[in-house]
Amino acid sequence: MCPSQSGVLALEDGSVFRGIGFGASKTVVGEAVFNTSMTGYQEILTDPSYFGQIVTMTASQIGNYGINGQDLESDKVQVTAFVVRELSPVASSWRSGKTLSQFLLDNDVPGLSGVDTRTITKKLRQAGVMKACVSTEDISDEEAVERARSWPGLVGVDFVKEVTSATPWKWNSESEENTPFSVPGMERFCDRRIQRDRKYHIVALDFGAKRSIFRNLSRHGFEVTVVPANTSSAEIEAMKPDGVFLSNGPGDPEPIRYAQQTVAELMPKYPIFGICFGHQIITHAMGASTFKLKFGHRGGNQPVKNVESGKVMITAQNHGFASDPDSLANTDAVVTELNMNDNTIAGLRHRSYPVFSVQYHPEAAPGPNDAVPHFETFYQNVKAFVEAREAAEAASA
Repeated sequence: MCPSQSGVLALEDGSVFRGIGFGASKTVVGEAVFNTSMTGYQEILTDPSYFGQIVTMTASQIGNYGINGQDLESDKVQVTAFVVRELSPVASSWRSGKTLSQFLLDNDVPGLSGVDTRTITKKLRQAGVMKACVSTEDISDEEAVERARSWPGLVGVDFVKEVTSATPWKWNSESEENTPFSVPGMERFCDRRIQRDRKYHIVALDFGAKRSIFRNLSRHGFEVTVVPANTSSAEIEAMKPDGVFLSNGPGDPEPIRYAQQTVAELMPKYPIFGICFGHQIITHAMGASTFKLKFGHRGGNQPVKNVESGKVMITAQNHGFASDPDSLANTDAVVTELNMNDNTIAGLRHRSYPVFSVQYHPEAAPGPNDAVPHFETFYQNVKAFVEAREAAEAASA
């Protein structure tokens, strides 16, 4: 695409922002959201949780370190469109393989630069997320607004089926992709793999999982089998897992009733750890509900407080829905963590079962490692479960 080609972002309230198009020449519609991360645009672009969304970055310049082949969270760009204040004219990193503009072009995704992202962000904070249209083609402002308004939205829609795995597969813990990034000569400081006397087999329900989640599970002592989101509890039990993991994913958790039922059936039988969308599925599986946030939580600077320990963590978050606290009143859910910006629920555990969840990404390391201990908690839960199971089997033999 010619870098001087005009582009437009139109919101359903009639607001229009003209700028410079980059990436693919295309017209798309989706939900306009913003992300407050200073870095990590490559991970954001390839995170399946952003499926169906037009992402505006609040950082002033994006693209300065280009795109590399090692930090992708999935095999393609997942966002519907990407909006930035300034697209860096230089991709300056020894790891860079291509520019941001070329990356979007290769993935047939449009981008827009040269717009007032501060005004866009303030508008979304005040009015809430909106339906939007981004076009890098020759269309009028009026047509762009109309396309935004005619998009049906994501509430009540199953976006998980668009990003989940098609068939079961195993994460290869010996692959190059699972090797921690390091600078030559500094490997011993960068390799965060934990030495375990025993590894445990877990099944991960894929609602739109990031690759870095599987890396962290593998490094903490798990052999991971990834299964589609619609896998039944009977199919999971037949795999003889030691535990179950619930991944992140896009959209509204309420219509994903097949997963809610599966998790409800598995909770009395296995240790379970859920993050982000998985946390919301656990909320529903416990008999509670979720609600749509005004503008969501998206960024690597979200403070969370554990109400049981008093510990505060800086977390990475990416979600537009949250657990309804009133609906939890008559369930077995215990609230463990709260978002310190708006007091929404950021963590739950089951009162009786080794089941817990967090409404953020512990693998994303914004703290940088504040939330990594959750993987250790999951490992210890699984270890205790397996040892108890084996002791019972030995006693009955």
